[in-house]
Amino acid sequence: MKTKAILCSPGKKVRLDRLPTDAEGGGEAKAEAVERTESIRPQLRSLQERLYAEGKRGLIVVFQAMDTGGKDGAVRGLFTGLDPAGVQVTGFKGPTSAELAHDYLWRIHAMVPPRGMIGVWNRSHYEDVLAVRVRKLVPDEVWRRRFEHINAFEKMLVDEGMVLVKYFLHISHDTQRKRLEERLADPSKHWKFDPADLEDRLHWDAYQSAYQDVLEKCSTPWAPWKVIPADRKWARNFALMNDLVEVLQGMDPKPPPARFDLSRVVIR
Repeated sequence: MKTKAILCSPGKKVRLDRLPTDAEGGGEAKAEAVERTESIRPQLRSLQERLYAEGKRGLIVVFQAMDTGGKDGAVRGLFTGLDPAGVQVTGFKGPTSAELAHDYLWRIHAMVPPRGMIGVWNRSHYEDVLAVRVRKLVPDEVWRRRFEHINAFEKMLVDEGMVLVKYFLHISHDTQRKRLEERLADPSKHWKFDPADLEDRLHWDAYQSAYQDVLEKCSTPWAPWKVIPADRKWARNFALMNDLVEVLQGMDPKPPPARFDLSRVVIR
């Protein structure tokens, strides 16, 4: 099972049309991926518990993708079974009138998790250099200067004890079509269907170009972007689980020592 997260090296060009969206292997690869995903889930839970007990740093996991890219499924696939007390999931929708009365990072900063927690962001501040750009909601000079803002914002978070990892779930144009058709065909998925998705699909190339700029300009040493081949859910979940465990292992959270001499404790 070779499907894995693809690091966007800071300062390097990104060509999404040259990066894989599909997994390697067939049915045997799927069975292996599912088994290995579940085999390392206990490691993820243990590392989360250690991070929570340590209470000195937090982890922010950002998910971005084209429509139907699998953000909701990735959140479920990755964080099911973890202690919910240590995970804070935020889905960023279109800004409210109150949020629009502030700067575009105001609502994002409010959702930064406390130290010890894992914050999961389903969409993020990157919509303000993606959707607003493609839909022409602000002038070009406005969204262009936001790359610098975002890098500085993320550097501040890291300096203050946060670790950021950002995942772009990479699907093909054909996979998106199939998933939209599934939503139309299955009544249980009708609630997921939004006609606006069809409008955005017409701007596929513009979104791909916008994402390439994001991956090039905002993959930094302190907050890297990683591309996840996401046409197949089982491969996506394996790549995410494996990578996130590696991130937490690199953090190596350590619970604090006991606050008193446990050798003198007697339980009667």
